[in-house]
Amino acid sequence: MYWHADKHRHHSERHRVDRTGWLRAAVLGADDGIVSTASLMIGVAASNATKTSIFVAGMAGLVGGAMSMAVGEYVSVSSQKDSEQADIARERVEQREDPQHELTELTEIYRRRGLDGDLARKVAIRLMEVDPLGSHLRDELGLDERTMARPVQAAAASAGSFAIGGALPLVAMLVAPSAARIAAIALASLICLTFLGGVGGQVGGAPRRRGAMRVAFGGAIAMAVTAVIGSLVGIAV
Repeated sequence: MYWHADKHRHHSERHRVDRTGWLRAAVLGADDGIVSTASLMIGVAASNATKTSIFVAGMAGLVGGAMSMAVGEYVSVSSQKDSEQADIARERVEQREDPQHELTELTEIYRRRGLDGDLARKVAIRLMEVDPLGSHLRDELGLDERTMARPVQAAAASAGSFAIGGALPLVAMLVAPSAARIAAIALASLICLTFLGGVGGQVGGAPRRRGAMRVAFGGAIAMAVTAVIGSLVGIAV
């Protein structure tokens, strides 16, 4: 850990800030998994392809999409982590080379937040004694251990949720009759997207209805556009 934390403190309030990283990756991955795979399968199905072709396209989209999501999340979050580590290293050097300046800097931060000069300096001195690095990371740089970048966690959450989401339209196609494949894929996907959006909104602290409608509407547009394009390509070919 980069700063002191009282692990034995119990708190009755429930905060969601520590869920930000994995929740964002998981919701984004599942949403993309459903929308991407369903849209791909609907587009292929609209071109009058065989059941086997639709399934192969869906599986290829699922595997390729999951890997792409994992790599993308890992690279993106790793860049964020590199920036955080650079800030932490720089702060260590500054505290070692000029601790008095760092004390003055922290005092000024607390003074601007409403403490009088003497109290701000006493607080800064005390925090510099017990947790010099952590106090500056939190109050000067805005870094919080609970929300710092975790590339592997983000990549795993994104890839896993994409695969789970992408499997849903595949299952819907397999159990649906030939004449209703497109409808079954679209309906199952929209139901899952609505549920996903609602759960994501609730866990993230937002209204469930807003999250559900936002995700479902976006998915419906994506599937409709892909269906039209697939149909036109099928006619042309």
